[in-house]
Amino acid sequence: MCVSKCPDKFATYAEMQLEHKLGSSSWQYYRQFCKPGFDNPNKPVSQVLRDEDCPSMIVPSRPILHRCLPDVMTLNGTVTVANKTKFQDALQKAHNVTELHDAAKVLRRQMDARELGLKIVEDYAKSWPWIILGLLIAMLFSLIFIVLLRFTAGLMLWITIITVLLLLSYGMWYCSMALTTLKQNQGSDVSIVEVGLQTDLKVYLQLRQTWMILLATLGVAALLILLILAIMRRRITLAIALLKEASKATGHMMSTLLYPLITFLLLLICISYWAVTALYLATSGEAIYKVMSPNASCPNSNSTCNPETFNRSEETSCVGSQCLFAFYGGETPYHQYLFVLQISNLLIFLWLVNFSLALGQCTLSGAFSSYYWAKSKPQDVPAYPLSSSFSRALRFHTGSLAFGALVLSVVQLFRIVLKYLENKLKGFDNSFSRFILCCLTCCFWCLEKFIRYMNTNAYIMIAIYGKNFFRSAQDAFFLLMRNMVRVAVVDRVTDFLLFLGKIMVAGGVAVLALLFFMKKIVPLQEEVPDLNFYEVPVMTIVVGSYLIAHGFFSVYAMCVDTFFLCFCDDLERNDGSAEKPFFMSPALRRILGKSQSH
Repeated sequence: MCVSKCPDKFATYAEMQLEHKLGSSSWQYYRQFCKPGFDNPNKPVSQVLRDEDCPSMIVPSRPILHRCLPDVMTLNGTVTVANKTKFQDALQKAHNVTELHDAAKVLRRQMDARELGLKIVEDYAKSWPWIILGLLIAMLFSLIFIVLLRFTAGLMLWITIITVLLLLSYGMWYCSMALTTLKQNQGSDVSIVEVGLQTDLKVYLQLRQTWMILLATLGVAALLILLILAIMRRRITLAIALLKEASKATGHMMSTLLYPLITFLLLLICISYWAVTALYLATSGEAIYKVMSPNASCPNSNSTCNPETFNRSEETSCVGSQCLFAFYGGETPYHQYLFVLQISNLLIFLWLVNFSLALGQCTLSGAFSSYYWAKSKPQDVPAYPLSSSFSRALRFHTGSLAFGALVLSVVQLFRIVLKYLENKLKGFDNSFSRFILCCLTCCFWCLEKFIRYMNTNAYIMIAIYGKNFFRSAQDAFFLLMRNMVRVAVVDRVTDFLLFLGKIMVAGGVAVLALLFFMKKIVPLQEEVPDLNFYEVPVMTIVVGSYLIAHGFFSVYAMCVDTFFLCFCDDLERNDGSAEKPFFMSPALRRILGKSQSH
């Protein structure tokens, strides 16, 4: 209710009504806080509160963010309002001003949060064109990075490895210099065990044993890296060559980079279906209304009521009582199994989400495999590889994709149930049950990761050969086991370079956005909107840029995984003869030392 000014004294409606009958003018002051047009001070208090014509009481207040909040002050450690420490409410019940102070603090926090939310919405309204421009720049950067990987994949990887070795060498030199310096200090030869556990970590830096341990650790790490490079140099080179070939394939089939939009739309439909169904289930019962009264001793408080007949019943005998909605419920068998139906709805939601992701993986792997198995690249690649692969996946592989998605969804549902049980058991101090839940959570987490990884490779084999899920999963598993070391190297190199790409894209766009909104770009200073918080559009652009880069690079990672399985299968099935020619690129054959007969 809008008022011209906030109240400046304590008063209750009952007190005002009594004073009005005695001829006082208190009604003229109190009425400005009632509904406009209400001018009946003789109306019974119960009816006034029921119809919400006037507040039951007013307290001294002051305007804060256009709201009248209690004018609470602290004098000599005592909380007061209008120099009072106690007051009576409309039911003549005594209260401490501290209760009013606590309520005012909650209201202030709510007002501050609302004001902050309004400012953020205002910033979005002013800066949304620039946010969209920043996301488009992130999309452009992602495309450029994928194209440049064809030329810079090896360079970025070797620069990173050399940088790590240089840092390790510097650390070893610094440790040796510290050891030389500490030799001249008395007491530095004390062991760490003798010193014991200390909260000040600087104490350990005065011991030679600490620096010897650090020196040995850094030396072992550097030696391991050098050994891995010496043993796996050829496999690292193979991984880089696969990345370059994947960059060529995505460059030839640019439409594949837009497929994440289709996956996004499918996921949006799945989420909408789940939310609407869950909402219908949650509200499918009968509306239950309860009597709510400010007086805890009211005999009808919390009893069931009917809002249509409530005003004419005896339940209104308590002052301020209202018939309000409490919850949806019922006693029929349908209502008793609502929880089971919600769990079923959750399982279907997980199933649909995983099926949408599986459809995308199968579609992309089918398109990329058609590029790999083409004899003459890119001349022999089909004209519309992405649409052809999508139609094949829907027409021939729907059952296999649905089965793989169902297996993964069941495991995910078990994980959600375990998390629910863990939250329910938080209040119970039972170490054994927490230990069992922790073990089960860890096991199902590992199982989900394994099934997700095997499903991805099974979908690739389904897209290539069109076999059923079990046969494809079996072929993929044994093919990966026969090339275990190559799998580890290719996965780690790919993950590292793509993570580096995401950081570079998000970081580059973040720097540009920060310079723009801080008016550091001179030609565009006049275009910068006046914002309450420039961090709002900057953080939105950073998060959006990272997600866009993740969407593009997930397609690229799928291409690398598909090429790797095709490469391993090509190496086992063919020998380079005229009868069984290799389908791999000349660069891959040179790395392996394989020749092609003509």
